[in-house]
Amino acid sequence: MDLTGLNNMQKQAVQQTDGPVLILAGAGSGKTTVLVNRVAYIIETKNIHPYNILAITFTNKAANEMKDRVNAIIGELSKDMWICTFHAACVRILRSHIGVLGFSPSFVIYDSSDTKTVMKDCYKELDIDEKNYPFRLVSSVISKAKDDMLSPNDFYKEALGDYRKTRIGEIYELYQNKLKANNAIDFDDILFFAVKILEENPEILEKYQNRFQYIMVDEYQDTNNCQYKLISMIANKHQNICVVGDDDQSIYKFRGANIQNILNFEHTFKGCTVIKLEQNYRSTSMILDAANAVIHNNKGRKDKSLWTENERGEKIKLHIGYNERDEALYIANEIEKAHKRGEQYADFAVLYRTNAQSRILEELFMRSGIPYKVVGGLRFYDRKEIKDIIAYLRLIHNPDDSLSFARIVNEPKRSIGRTTIEKIASLSSDFATSYFEIAKNANLYSDLSRSASGLIEFCSMILSLKKAEKTMHLTEFAEKVLNDTGYMAALTLENTVESKTRIDNLGEFLSAVSEYEKSEETPTLAGFLENVSLVSDIDGYDEDDDTCVLMTIHSAKGLEFPYVFISGMEEGLFPSVRSMDNSEDLEEERRLCYVAITRAKKQLYVTAAKSRTVYGQTTHQVNSRFLREIPDEFLKEDGVTPFDKFSDSIQIPQSVKRAKTEIFGKISSAGSFDTPNIDFSAGERVRHQKFGDGTITAVQRFEKDALLEVKLDSGETKRLMASMAKLEKI
Repeated sequence: MDLTGLNNMQKQAVQQTDGPVLILAGAGSGKTTVLVNRVAYIIETKNIHPYNILAITFTNKAANEMKDRVNAIIGELSKDMWICTFHAACVRILRSHIGVLGFSPSFVIYDSSDTKTVMKDCYKELDIDEKNYPFRLVSSVISKAKDDMLSPNDFYKEALGDYRKTRIGEIYELYQNKLKANNAIDFDDILFFAVKILEENPEILEKYQNRFQYIMVDEYQDTNNCQYKLISMIANKHQNICVVGDDDQSIYKFRGANIQNILNFEHTFKGCTVIKLEQNYRSTSMILDAANAVIHNNKGRKDKSLWTENERGEKIKLHIGYNERDEALYIANEIEKAHKRGEQYADFAVLYRTNAQSRILEELFMRSGIPYKVVGGLRFYDRKEIKDIIAYLRLIHNPDDSLSFARIVNEPKRSIGRTTIEKIASLSSDFATSYFEIAKNANLYSDLSRSASGLIEFCSMILSLKKAEKTMHLTEFAEKVLNDTGYMAALTLENTVESKTRIDNLGEFLSAVSEYEKSEETPTLAGFLENVSLVSDIDGYDEDDDTCVLMTIHSAKGLEFPYVFISGMEEGLFPSVRSMDNSEDLEEERRLCYVAITRAKKQLYVTAAKSRTVYGQTTHQVNSRFLREIPDEFLKEDGVTPFDKFSDSIQIPQSVKRAKTEIFGKISSAGSFDTPNIDFSAGERVRHQKFGDGTITAVQRFEKDALLEVKLDSGETKRLMASMAKLEKI
C-alpha cells in the first residue's frame, strides 16, 4: 500500500492493527482517510477477508462516504463488509434473531410521532393526566431506562415504593406490551434489544465475535451505554478494537452520550495504544488558535492542541448588534457582499444554539432574496402525505401494525370514522389480536355491521398489494400502492395548491424509493422501510445546492464550510441558561462552541446582541463567556457600536444604516412590499396594538426607516422600528 500521502501520526494509526487502539482525532485531522486506509491495510497485510471487519459510524452520510472510499480502494470486496451506523448494524442483528424475544422478523420501527400516539393510548388506558406526567419527560425516562438496560420489571424494582416512578413504570410496561402487539419497536429498542439478545444468548454472541475479528468505531465520544456494551461484547474475543473520536467534540449528552466511554477507554481495554491526530487540514491557524483558547478552559479532557500548516488567515470578525434584528441584518448583509464578490451562497453556514433563533434570520434572508435551507426543520419524512404512504407500505409489510392501520384505513376517505376505529381497538383488545385481523372479519362482529363491507374491502386491497409486492420492482410497487389505494386520485381531485405540493412530494418519495432500489444489490420493502426509519436530518442535506445553510450547532457536527457565522453569543443563550449551575453541562456547552468554531475553513464570524426579545420579553444581554475566552488579538470588531441607553438621542449602529439601505432599500425599489408610514415626530401621541398609548420622545431617521423611542403611558419606554411597529397616531 502507498501511505506516502499520510503524515507520521496517520501512518501509525493505519499500521497499528492489533489490540485495542484509541485514536484521538481532532477536528479536520483526516480521520476518515485514516479509517479507510486502515481497512485496506488490514485486508492486505493480515490476510483478513472484508467479511470479518466491522466499521461503525454515527450517520448514514458518514457510512456512505466510507463505503464509497473503501470501495475505491478494494473494489467489489467491500460489499462483504458491514460499514453502517450503530442502529443499522443492530437492525441486521434483530432481523436474524428477534424471534428469541417473541417478535416476528417483519417488525416495523416506530418514529417519535408513532411512539407518542402509542403513549397517548397508554395514558388513556391507565387514566393518567398528561399535565402530571408530561409525554416528553416520561419518554425521556423510558429512553434512559433502555440505555441502562432496564426492562419494565427492572424499572419497577428500582422504583422502591416511589409512587411517581411506579406510575411511569406502569406506562413503560403497557407501552412495551402495545409495541409488541403491533410487532413494532421504537428507536431505543433497536439498541436495547440487540444488546439483550447478545447478553442472553451466548451462541448468538459467539457467532458475531467469530465473524468480526477487527472492529472500528468512529465518533466514539458519542456512544451511549448500550452502544458501549454492544461493542465491548463483540470485541471481547479478539480484542482488535480501534475507536476514533475526540472528547472535545462530545456534545450529545442529551441523547445519552457518555463522554466517560472515551475518557476511560485505556482503563477498559488494557494494553491500549493511544495515537493523537492533531494536525488540522481544514481551517486557518487563526481559527484553530481561537478554538484551542476556548477548549483549554475545560478540565475534563485529554491533553491535545490542533495545529495546521495552512495560512494564518483573517481575524475572526465580531459584530455586536443592539438587538437580534440588527444581528440578522449584519449576517444577511455580509453574505450579500460576499456573493457580489463571486462567492457561492452554499459556502455560508449560520449556526445557532436553539432552533428558535432561525425565525428572524429566515425573515431577513427572505426579504433580502438570499436562498437558504433550514436543516432540522420539518423533515421530508415527517410530512403528512409521506407518513401516509409509509403507513400503507408498513401495513402491507406487517399487517399486525395496528398503528399504521388506524392511520390510513380512512385515508383517503372510506366512510370509516373514528368511532369505528375505536370499536376495532376495543375488539382487538378483547380478542388479543391485531386491528387488521378484526377488520378482515368485520362481518362477524355486530358492532362493525355498518362498516363491515368497507373494512373487508380495505383488507382485501392490502392483501392483494401484499401479494403483488413479491412480483414487482420496488419503485413500480410503490407507485401501484399510490394508485390502487386511491390516495393519488384523491389529491388530484382536490386540485388545490396544497394538494399539488403533496403530489410533488409523493413524486419525490418515488425518487427516494428508486434511489434506494438502485443502491442495493437485493432491494426489499423491509430494507427500504428500515432505511427510512434510520434517516436523520443531516442525511437530507445536499452540499450541491447553492443555498445558505441555517442549522443548530448540534446539526453541524461533521460538516465544514468556508464561511461560518456563530450567532447569539450571549450568556443564557450560549452557554444555555440550563447549563450554568452544573460544571459538567457547562463543559459540554464549551465543547459545543469548539465544534462551532472548527466548522469554519476560511473565515469565522461571531455575533451577539445587546438586547434580545424572547417570548415577548426584551432583556439586556451580556456577551458569552466563550466570546470572552477568545483572545482580543484574534478578533476584529466589525460594525460594533454599543447602544447608548443613557443618551438623549438614539445611537444607530452604522451596520444598521448600511444594511437597512442595502437590504430594505432593495426590497422597496423592487416593489415587493408597501412602503410603511415612517412620518413621525417627537412629541406626537401614538397607539400600539400590543403596548397601548404613548408619546414619541425621540426619532432617529435613516434612509427608508426610522427608529422611534416611545414612552408609554404605563411608564415603560420602548424602542421601535417605524416600518414594523404599525403605530397609529392619536
